[in-house]
Amino acid sequence: MGPRVSLIGAPTDIGAGTRGASMGPEALRVAGLRPTLEAQGAEVEDRGDLAGPANPQRAPSAGYRHLDEVLQWNRAVHDAVAAELERDRLPILLGGDHSLSVGSISAVARHCRRTGRPLRILWLDAHADFNTSLLTPSGNLHGMPVACLCGFGPDALVDLGGRRPAIDPGEIRQIGIRSVDQGEKRLVHEVGLEVYDMRYVDEVGMRRTLEIALADLARDAHVHVSFDVDFLDPDIAPGVGTTVPGGPSYREAQLCMEMIADTGRMGSLDIMELNPALDLKNRTAEVAVDLAASLFGKSTLMRR
Repeated sequence: MGPRVSLIGAPTDIGAGTRGASMGPEALRVAGLRPTLEAQGAEVEDRGDLAGPANPQRAPSAGYRHLDEVLQWNRAVHDAVAAELERDRLPILLGGDHSLSVGSISAVARHCRRTGRPLRILWLDAHADFNTSLLTPSGNLHGMPVACLCGFGPDALVDLGGRRPAIDPGEIRQIGIRSVDQGEKRLVHEVGLEVYDMRYVDEVGMRRTLEIALADLARDAHVHVSFDVDFLDPDIAPGVGTTVPGGPSYREAQLCMEMIADTGRMGSLDIMELNPALDLKNRTAEVAVDLAASLFGKSTLMRR
């Protein structure tokens, strides 16, 4: 039997500076996410969209923008992801902006603690998302989820998963990073986050990068993939709010997903920051769906 997958829509751009990611879940559905995963042997249930507050489009307050609303959405995400994990299903969070990964990963980390399984998080992104209210003037929380998960952020988000911090920095591997603020970079180094930026990928190649990021993976590990669509080069994925040139090519991204699939250990997935308002005829959603299929075993490998 194939994996038992649950789709969870989180239609909000509450943590972002650019509107439009709230339409991401439906764009992924229109691009055929469910039938594409079913074609790979998955048994898929679509749980529909979560409900939460609308985007008030307010200025930052005490260093954070829309903190109360972001917290409400993350609580809903946390509970929905936790419920699917309890049912022994593989939750796929359809974003929505990347601040929502505080909720999803907090739930995954809590599940791993309860079941005694090691956690490995693969953060595929153009950004380190390790800002704090002291480091960024925008206050946009979609630039802070990894910091919050590692214990740097507002108490309500940091404590969301029942443990502070929700994860150990050693449990996360960041791949494809190419846009980091100076203060953010210093904090990343202080914490000891393992980052494979695009220079690293350029120097050693995507294959070697994934080999190192997946090294020493326990047989019973739970791999969580947090896939921000701006991980990709904007030439192939223009439909995001924060494009950064110089990202992985289509084939590099496919190889990345195929090697993750080869582990057989992926237990949860986020697909984040897709912005159909900035896309071209749903092209970016279609690329994201194609890459998701590779995470579930689609491969061009023809050798025995």
